[in-house]
Amino acid sequence: MQRRRSLPDVLAGGIFALIGGVFVAGSLGYDRGTLLRMGPGYFPLLVGVIVTVLGLAVVVKGLIAGERIPFEKVPWRAVVLIVLAVAFFGFFVRRLGFVPTSMVTALLTAFASERVRPLTAIAVAAGLTVAATLIFVVGLQLRIPLWGW
Repeated sequence: MQRRRSLPDVLAGGIFALIGGVFVAGSLGYDRGTLLRMGPGYFPLLVGVIVTVLGLAVVVKGLIAGERIPFEKVPWRAVVLIVLAVAFFGFFVRRLGFVPTSMVTALLTAFASERVRPLTAIAVAAGLTVAATLIFVVGLQLRIPLWGW
C-alpha cells in the first residue's frame, strides 16, 4: 500500500511551524514570568508553541493521510493586493490617519476578489472602517489619529 502525500499540506504546515518557531525564538529574549505573573514574553511564547505544534500536525497529516491535490493556479491579483494593503496600512496609518487608511486598505482587499462589484466593495469598506474605528479607537482607546497628523 502506497502512502498518499499532500505537498500543499506539507508546505503549509512547514510555513506555520517556521512562523511559530520564529515567535518562540523571539520571545526568549523577554522575561516570561510565571503563570500567575506573566511577563512580556509569555504570550508570544505560548502562541509560538501552539502555532508550531499545529503546523507540525499539518505536516504529519500531509505525509501520512494526505490527498493528492495538485497545485492550482496562484491568484496573483489577490496576493499582490493583500500584501499591498498590509504594507499601505503600516506605512500610512500615522501619516493619513486611521479612517482614510482603513478605508483604502479595505478597498484594496475587497478588490482582491475578481467577483466583487465596486458598489459592494465601497459598502464593505465603509462598514469595516466604521467597525474598526469603533473597536480600536473608541473601544480600546488606541492613540491613533483619525484624520491626518
